[in-house]
Amino acid sequence: MLRTTLASSRALRVGVLGLITVTTAIVITSDSAEARRYRHRSHARQHQEARESYSPQFASIIVDGNSGAVLTSNSPDGLRHPASLTKIMTLYLLFERLDAGKMKLDTEMAVSEHAAEQAPTKLGLRPGQTIKVEDAIKGLVTRSANDAAVVIAEAIGGSEEDFARMMTRKARALGMSKTLYRNASGLPNDEQVTTARDQSTLGRAIQDRFPRYYRYFATTVFNYRGQAIRNHNHLLGNVEGIDGIKTGYTRASGFNLVSSMHRGNRYLIGVVLGGRSGGSRDATMRNLLAENLERAATTRTAVAITERNGADTNLDVADADNASRVAEAAPANGAAAASEPAAGAMQASRPANRPSLMAAAAAALPPLPAKAEQPQARPEPAPLTSGVIQAQAIAAIPGSAEPMKPVKVKTVQVKAGPIKLAAAGPAQPAPSVTNGIPARAEVAETSSAVMARITETSRPDMPPQPANFGTGNGVLGVLPASALQTPAPAAPRAVAAVEPARGQPVAQQSGTVRQPATPVAHTGWIIQVGALESEGEAKQRIDLARNSARGLLSKADPFTEVVAKDNRRLYRARFAGLERDEAEAVCRALKRAEISCITVRN
Repeated sequence: MLRTTLASSRALRVGVLGLITVTTAIVITSDSAEARRYRHRSHARQHQEARESYSPQFASIIVDGNSGAVLTSNSPDGLRHPASLTKIMTLYLLFERLDAGKMKLDTEMAVSEHAAEQAPTKLGLRPGQTIKVEDAIKGLVTRSANDAAVVIAEAIGGSEEDFARMMTRKARALGMSKTLYRNASGLPNDEQVTTARDQSTLGRAIQDRFPRYYRYFATTVFNYRGQAIRNHNHLLGNVEGIDGIKTGYTRASGFNLVSSMHRGNRYLIGVVLGGRSGGSRDATMRNLLAENLERAATTRTAVAITERNGADTNLDVADADNASRVAEAAPANGAAAASEPAAGAMQASRPANRPSLMAAAAAALPPLPAKAEQPQARPEPAPLTSGVIQAQAIAAIPGSAEPMKPVKVKTVQVKAGPIKLAAAGPAQPAPSVTNGIPARAEVAETSSAVMARITETSRPDMPPQPANFGTGNGVLGVLPASALQTPAPAAPRAVAAVEPARGQPVAQQSGTVRQPATPVAHTGWIIQVGALESEGEAKQRIDLARNSARGLLSKADPFTEVVAKDNRRLYRARFAGLERDEAEAVCRALKRAEISCITVRN
C-alpha cells in the first residue's frame, strides 16, 4: 500500500513538472514569434515610409539642336533638383577660364580641407594636395567627383559660395531663368533647383561655346593614380551618336541625365529628370531620342546661344536670392518648396520686390566705365579699307531696354584691273563688292587638309580687325571680314594656269596638290584606319570607321594624308584631335568591328 502511494506521488510530481515545462516553452515561443512579427512590421513600415518619401517628379525634353525646336516635352518648366548635373555649369565656368587663357590644362589647383571633406562620390583628395585642371575635368565627367568640383570652385571663385553665385549669374546670362545654384557639386540643397528646359539650354551652350573642351564629356575611362575610373554615363559607346554629357542622382532628384546625340546631320539634346532607376532613366532617354530622331532637321538654322548683359543677370540673381529668403521665412516643408506652385510664388514675388532689389543691385555693381557714362556722339559711317565694310559697334545689347539705333553703312564698288592669264581670251573685270555674302564655291569634298589649302590659297589679305568685332549673326546684313569662310571677290593674282571649272575637284587639276606655305597642324593623338590606293577609298574607310565607332569619333577631325611608299602613292585615312585614352578606346572598338587601327602620338 505504501509502495503504491509513493509511486502515485512520484507520477504526479513528474506530470506537474512536465506541464510546467510545456507551458513555459509555449510562452517563450509565443513571445519570440510576436517579437519577430513586430520587427517585421516595423521594418516594413520604415521601408514603406522611405519609399513614399522617395517620390521625385518626372520631367523630360528633347530639343532639336539644329533648329532649336522642342520636339517633345513633359513638365519642361517644373522645378527639379539637378543633383550632379550641377557640374555641367561648374565645367562651363572652368572652360571659360581655359578658353580665355587664364588657366591651363596642367595648372595645379590646391585641395582645401573643405574640398577634401565632401561626401562621396569623390577622388579621395587630401588637404594640402594639388590636382591638375585636366585631371579634375575628367574626375567630374567620369566619377562625378564632388571633391574635385569644390577644388575648381575655390580656384575660380575663392570660395564655393561665391562660385555658386557666379554659376547663377551665368545661368541667367544664358537664359536659364529658373535655375538657382547653391554649390558646385550638386550635393543636396533644397534651394538648388533647375528645369529640364534650362538644362537643355546649358547642354547646347557648352557645345557651341567650347567645342574643344566639350570632348572631355565623351571620356569613357579615366586612369588616375593607378585606378581606372569608368564613366557613369552608360549610353556612351552603347548608343550610336551619343557623345555626352552628364548623369546625376540624389534621393530628392531621382536619376537625372542630359544627353547629346549627333547622328548623320541630325543633332538632338535630351534631358530626363526624376528617373526611378538608372536603367529606367537610360531606357527612357534611348526611346525619346529614337522616337524624335527622324523629326530632327538636317541643316543648322538656330543661332548659337549668346549671353545677356551682366547688369541684367545680377538683378535676376538678386531677385532669386530674395525669393529664396522669402521661402525660408514662410512655413513650408521641403517638398512644397520644390513643387511647381512654389515656382509660381517665386515668379509672383518679383514685381513687388523689383524697386528695392534694383537699388540694391545697382549699389553692389562696380561703376561703369567713364566712356559709357558720357553721351555718345552720333556715329559716322565707318572708314572704308580695301573694299571691306566695317560696321560700328551697336550700343543696344540683346535683352536691354534701349532701342537699337540704325548705323549707316556704305556700299562701295571695287574694280580690279585686267590680269594676264595663261589661257587665251580677254581679261574680265572683277565683280563688284556689295554688302551681300558671296556664295561658297562648289568644290568637291576632300580631306580637311586639302580644304585648308584651298582656303589658304584663295583668301585675300584682310586688314586687321578689332577685338570682338561684329556680332557674327549678320546684324544689318553685314558680317565682319574675320567671320567669312568664303571671302568676297578681290583682285585676282597672276597664276600659271586657268582656275578650275566650277564643281571640279581640286585634286584633279594636276598630278599634285598645291601645298600651302605652312603645313596644316593636327592636334591631339592620331589614329590611322588604313592606307589606301586612292583618296576616294580613304574617304570611304573614314566613313566606315566613323559609323563603326558608335559615336566615339563624332568630334574627331578626319583627314587624308598622301605618302610615297615603294614607288606607290598611298592615302592614309586618319582622325586627329583625340586624347590618348580616347584614341585607345576607338581602336579597341574598331578592331572589334574588324577594322585595322593604330594610334600615333602627334
